[in-house]
Amino acid sequence: MVAGASALTLASCGGFGGGQQLPPAPSIPQQGAPAEEYLIGPLDEITIFVWRNEELGAKVQVRPDGRITTPLISDMPAAGKTSTMLAQDIKIQLSQYINDPIVSVIVNSFAATSQQIRIVGGADKPAAIPYRANMTLLDAMIAVGGLSEFANGNRAKLTRVNKGTGREMQYALRLNDLLKRGDSKANVALQPGDVIYIPESAF
Repeated sequence: MVAGASALTLASCGGFGGGQQLPPAPSIPQQGAPAEEYLIGPLDEITIFVWRNEELGAKVQVRPDGRITTPLISDMPAAGKTSTMLAQDIKIQLSQYINDPIVSVIVNSFAATSQQIRIVGGADKPAAIPYRANMTLLDAMIAVGGLSEFANGNRAKLTRVNKGTGREMQYALRLNDLLKRGDSKANVALQPGDVIYIPESAF
């Protein structure tokens, strides 16, 4: 995996005519470098373990309202928290009933679109895949089987929402160069919530 600077060209979603240029996406982190933790979302499935108190653990699905209910705990907010944060909140609640509980939380399946990478259009197997730490464009394309026969990979676009402003941005991708020519500069870091659209060639 290459840790070079990305070659994305950015344009605001409303600025196609002007072709406004913005800085490239951040460099891909080195292998093993920390990345932002996964945030639990509605409809995710999680398993809660309470050491030496198995009856207080549970395997539950986060409700659409973002809350969970487990033994001794009702309607606890879970969405928007990391596994560590939720485990700590559960520990605080259980401390009313048992002495110094040891709690861990594992996310079994991911449903929150804000934490997925969605690949649509000319991929071999278009899909929504869970984001994982330090995921790159190459990782995502391998997960969906690469490009379809008629995909126009060098006209692909990545849509990303700026977390600071809430503004939707578009980035130009060079998938043909990455997958067919092995151009490592076309490999870029992904972020949770990215949407990759791959058009097909017009015949």
